[in-house]
Amino acid sequence: PGRLWEKLQKSTKSIGALVMDQAYFTGPGNIYRAEILFKAGVHPDRIGKEISKEEFDRIWFHTVQLLKRGYQTGSILTVDPEEAKALGKPNMRRYIYNTSKCPRCSSNIKTWGIAGRTCYACQRCQPLDVNTGDGSESRVVAVVSPLKDCDTFNSHCAPESVVTRLSVGGPARLTVKELKAKLEEFAVTIPSHAKKSELVELLSSKMTGPSQDGVLVSPESAAAEKAAAGESLAVEHVADLAPGQQRKARARALKMETSGDVTTRRSKRARNKK
Repeated sequence: PGRLWEKLQKSTKSIGALVMDQAYFTGPGNIYRAEILFKAGVHPDRIGKEISKEEFDRIWFHTVQLLKRGYQTGSILTVDPEEAKALGKPNMRRYIYNTSKCPRCSSNIKTWGIAGRTCYACQRCQPLDVNTGDGSESRVVAVVSPLKDCDTFNSHCAPESVVTRLSVGGPARLTVKELKAKLEEFAVTIPSHAKKSELVELLSSKMTGPSQDGVLVSPESAAAEKAAAGESLAVEHVADLAPGQQRKARARALKMETSGDVTTRRSKRARNKK
């Protein structure tokens, strides 16, 4: 890292551009750039030669750590498991790449272009105004970039499950097919020619209602839970399906439970044979 630090001190390019410049940092792509600089607390528009040694050390540390983790796991996993649990999002994989809100401070994630690629930053966690140590603040940037709120999308480079996209980015992150499937869980009648924006609004209205622990349970999930608990169909619930839908949901839940019991019994027999 010593030679890289020397080169960095002479560069007038932004650190956001340098992290993806293979003549400086070898390995990071667009996702890693966003995550490395976020974890280091450095704004991508800061000029290379204005980066302090302490900031450079943090950038270098997270670059090595995340690339090594990617090699070991075969996935771009940048969130530390302990912090993910502390934030209440144990399945969170990335901090700010393709994300609308900062998981740490809830600020809007801002995006702009650097050399034709979308750059991401949280302006609160990665400030442009940096204390220089003498009581003043430094605001030397490579370029004044026009910022906009992050418009999330379904990434083919870093695919995420429906549950993850729904919890992190909301209904807008789902496809039309996925939106319809989720609405069916809530027993919502879907208009035949509904646009995606209308489906997003419908699902949002269903997800923001009051519920235990702040999570709205769908009628189908409630019926499945009732079956697993052994309750009769005669027991009334707030979230309810029509009798025919209840029976189907109960049948699926009981089938899954039965298959799970069979697998458990087989595992026990296999262990006993050993």
